[in-house]
Amino acid sequence: MAEDITPRLRQARAALAVSFLLQGTTFAVLVTCIPEIQKQYGLSDGLLPVFLAAVPILAGVGSISSEWLVRRSSARSVLRVVQPAVCLALAGAGLGDTLWQLALALGGFGLLVGALDASMNMLGVGLQRRYGRSIMLGFHAAFSLGGILGAAIAGLGSHYDLGLRTLFGLTAAVLVPLALLVGTRFAGRAELGDAVREAAEAAARSIPWRPLLPLCAVMAFAYIADASVSNYSVKYLTDGLGSPDDLAKLSYLGYMVALLLGRTVGDRAVQRFGAGVVVRAGSAVAALGFLLAAAAPGAWAGIAGFTVLGLGICAIIPQVFAAGGRLFPADSDAAVARLNLFNYVGFLIGAPLVGAIADAASYRLAMLAPMLLVLAVLPLASHFGGGTVALTKGREELREVGS
Repeated sequence: MAEDITPRLRQARAALAVSFLLQGTTFAVLVTCIPEIQKQYGLSDGLLPVFLAAVPILAGVGSISSEWLVRRSSARSVLRVVQPAVCLALAGAGLGDTLWQLALALGGFGLLVGALDASMNMLGVGLQRRYGRSIMLGFHAAFSLGGILGAAIAGLGSHYDLGLRTLFGLTAAVLVPLALLVGTRFAGRAELGDAVREAAEAAARSIPWRPLLPLCAVMAFAYIADASVSNYSVKYLTDGLGSPDDLAKLSYLGYMVALLLGRTVGDRAVQRFGAGVVVRAGSAVAALGFLLAAAAPGAWAGIAGFTVLGLGICAIIPQVFAAGGRLFPADSDAAVARLNLFNYVGFLIGAPLVGAIADAASYRLAMLAPMLLVLAVLPLASHFGGGTVALTKGREELREVGS
């Protein structure tokens, strides 16, 4: 298969990795500035969960709509349009000062992000089928790297008191040209052939839900934890621990660094100890991270807690997809598509859950709710397999399917 991988395909793979990085940067700049967004628009703590919940709902609508658009054009065409548009939506989120303007900006951002997420992953799956081996983890690692970059940019913006209009505007001014440039190198039909269509057809095939339900639950719990960090880690440090805005941004940055580092070494741990052991350990470490954050006496302890949380979560989400593929080796794309729906379920639950508890009680107590859900992964870890023999067999089956 290696001899079939042309320089053009490698170039397309690199371009898509940059696309994931740009999306991670855009998303991190937005979510780490939630306290500043609240101040600029006069958004109360009670209304904040409503606005945050609307984003994943509209992202789901955008994701479904993008499938219709892709069928009539291509994943490359959709991605070329929506990625620069997402960057412009970020700039738009910093321009207004009334709630209806914020609703419009976040609504547009949510719709575009859903279309962006779907088209990026469609291209990624198509490239993976052409490569004949797993390459998706590298794209998601690029997203994590972008998250680190975005959190750092937001931290600098707060340190120098740039304001949202300047920070979001300058970020978009850099990202839009980059998005347009990498869009010229995305893979199309000449490179992928029918790989995207074949992946979509495989994802549409009927497979039973029941074997996937434990994995769906794990995916939802993991993304509830992720949404809690994305939407509330910075706000917890500023409002709950009295941290300066620039220092508070390090909570999300530490989380993303931990995700990136964990994903670079996670495969080795799975190969040595087995997926079930790694998921069980990840659940315990993630719960410890929430507990450390909830009990933190100050900002740096809170940052350390969210970093520990990232080390735990990093191993769980990729192993959910891998376990789904092992359950249905002949229809792994269909299994992955169904499991990915619970990404949105987790985000939809996570933001309102933490926000409602924080508004009714405190941010410290709010951090304990996702902690309990992460602990619920422990009894479900048996569905991932316990040993390296089963894992190796699963990888061999997937290779046979890919060939």
